[in-house]
Amino acid sequence: MEQQRVCLVIEDDADIRGLITAVLSRASFEVWAVGTGAEGIAAAADPAISLVTLDLGLPDMDGHVVARAIRALSGAPLLFLSARSEEDDILAGMASGAAIYLTKPFHPRELKELALQLCPAIDTAGHTSPPAVPVASASRPPVSQE
Repeated sequence: MEQQRVCLVIEDDADIRGLITAVLSRASFEVWAVGTGAEGIAAAADPAISLVTLDLGLPDMDGHVVARAIRALSGAPLLFLSARSEEDDILAGMASGAAIYLTKPFHPRELKELALQLCPAIDTAGHTSPPAVPVASASRPPVSQE
């Protein structure tokens, strides 16, 4: 039996938040979705969080500030989802704590594969299962910190 993984989705656009929620729910995540950075920081303090998706363009604060605050509260991997696609934006995202930086628009399948890579399923005996689809099949490789 698989333990429930919890993903915190921080996204101000209701349509995109709904899409991310649907994709990750189908990937067996329990999804908690919020629309502001302040709500995201508050929710990230919960130890149940196993993955965070974060939009950088939030209405109340810069996503990098949110990322650093979450990093201080949680060890959950951060998956940035942003329309900001310049190399400087990606590097700044990685410096803020992103494990993966995915630019919008994104393919739902790619989001699912990357989420499963960052947070593989764990059964009740504590065994980690491999991602459902090899990460190498993602249409864009994740940016690394190397």
